[in-house]
Amino acid sequence: MVFALKAAPLTFVAHALAVAGAVMVLVWCIHFRGGFAWEAKNKSLIFNIHPVLTLIGFIILGGEAIMSYKSLPLAKDVQKIVHLVLHAVALILGIIGNYCAFKYHNEAGIANLYSLHSWLGIGIIVLYAIQWIYGFVIFFYPGGTMPLRHDSLPWHVLFGFFVYALAVGNAAIGFLEKLTFLEHSGLAKYSSEAYLVNFTAIATILYGAFVLLTVYAQNDPPPPPTDEEFSYAAID
Repeated sequence: MVFALKAAPLTFVAHALAVAGAVMVLVWCIHFRGGFAWEAKNKSLIFNIHPVLTLIGFIILGGEAIMSYKSLPLAKDVQKIVHLVLHAVALILGIIGNYCAFKYHNEAGIANLYSLHSWLGIGIIVLYAIQWIYGFVIFFYPGGTMPLRHDSLPWHVLFGFFVYALAVGNAAIGFLEKLTFLEHSGLAKYSSEAYLVNFTAIATILYGAFVLLTVYAQNDPPPPPTDEEFSYAAID
């Protein structure tokens, strides 16, 4: 007997994890870290924008874009547009979030690009942008030839998996890095804030895992394939 994963229950779990992660990162940055600011004497308020936009914008919206073909009972063309737009918004918010980290470092007199987290962050943004542009040009507008789309599709999916998995892993590294800095500055290792940051990282990892599982899960039996099957991938 072969066990088959069904997409619907996996998407429900993923959505619940997304809500939990978003709430926890907001509670952390607002309640424990003092909120947000674009300009402030307390430069940490500038940094607080970074984890919120990275998690809610880049990871969660990016994951929702990936799952859109399985979670939205809409026409294929509508799913394609939702998929494309959500990825674009995720990319923009990810860029702004990264900019806030640089802005915080520059104004607080901290060196840039000295950690694995920062190196991966820049690389992931670049790869995500390349993936989005390639998907737009080949699968959306002006669109490649049918053989080109057919040959590109599996590589497009595989590369998308790789970039998204990197993004989720790097987000977890970022939570660990920030928590380590806070603990070195006096935060108790078993404080409620420390637990909150760790649980946020766990929710992020689980969300990413369920997003990727959803892509491979089964929907109801599909109709016979047509040329439209190669118009866009289920992951960007």
